[in-house]
Amino acid sequence: EVQLVESGGGLVQPGGSLRLSCAASGFTFSNWAMTWVRQAPGKGVEWVGSIASASLGGRTYYTDSVKGRFTISRDNAKNTVYLQLNKLKTEDTAMYYCAKGGAEVVADSRRSNWGQGTQVTVSS
Repeated sequence: EVQLVESGGGLVQPGGSLRLSCAASGFTFSNWAMTWVRQAPGKGVEWVGSIASASLGGRTYYTDSVKGRFTISRDNAKNTVYLQLNKLKTEDTAMYYCAKGGAEVVADSRRSNWGQGTQVTVSS
């Protein structure tokens, strides 16, 4: 059974930083791309970025609004994927989810391979 557990969210001032973690189990982590998505109150799910599997070199991809501010990384020995959030803006406020797979996870309405999410609130 796939399990994904996010942590690291919280309240931060604009311009601040947070590091989100997602601990994975139940599958061969290094073989899979991993993705971060977010959902702000009253809005749809937004793809944040993805990191390729180890065999594909762990290449990263980001939505334009977070390029240069957010960084995805993975530690395959710890079965964990990270999302470093820097230069946070109020519009980054959302529930952040990690998911097994690539950007296509956004279309999974059942969220079958998603974690439970961690809340990020950016406010002064």
